[in-house]
Amino acid sequence: MACALPLILVDDSPVSSCLIDPTAAAEAELVAQLQQGSEAAFRTLVERYQDRIYQMVLSLLRNPEEAEDVAQEVFVEVHQTIGRFRGEATLSTWLYRLATSRALKNLRRARTKKRFAYFTSLLGFGNDVLHEVPTHAHPLALLEGQQQLGLLLDHIARLPDQQRVVFTLRHEQELSYEQIAAVLRTSVPAVESLLFRARKTLRTRLQPHFRHE
Repeated sequence: MACALPLILVDDSPVSSCLIDPTAAAEAELVAQLQQGSEAAFRTLVERYQDRIYQMVLSLLRNPEEAEDVAQEVFVEVHQTIGRFRGEATLSTWLYRLATSRALKNLRRARTKKRFAYFTSLLGFGNDVLHEVPTHAHPLALLEGQQQLGLLLDHIARLPDQQRVVFTLRHEQELSYEQIAAVLRTSVPAVESLLFRARKTLRTRLQPHFRHE
């Protein structure tokens, strides 16, 4: 059957809209509306992605309040900079990239604060201990065994930043290797290497604590 949909212009050349990926076309339309300042489009964006972005950031920060703040900052940044979005990556990849960048900045700030707290304690000054988030606040808390879950999360948190991000995006956000490579602006082999090292490290560190049938 012949395509009944109208022709659209791509690079000033007519192309049947039957050849256009409907998902990509819908995203392009959403981006266009966002760049025109549509508040309805922005609400659609937030509703579509806020849970995924929040859960990803929470997996990295393990602090619900910080994760909520970072997720909000991501969407504020999108609102302010959408005019510069040129579609080199998909909209979801761009969002994950922004969220990852902000989460890693928070982690680096937290490490700096911990180091400062340590040195001030040596000098006899009081300092606040950074609180740990209860494991039930994490999406993986649906798994059985809170003690084992807490142990797993602790060891994930100790992974080098890039390994931790790749592990989280792959196993909690279920992104493909190609999507993760796009988020991190790296190659698929680099993602595979980071994931391999993360899994190997976790297996080595956790093996004494878990019994395998």
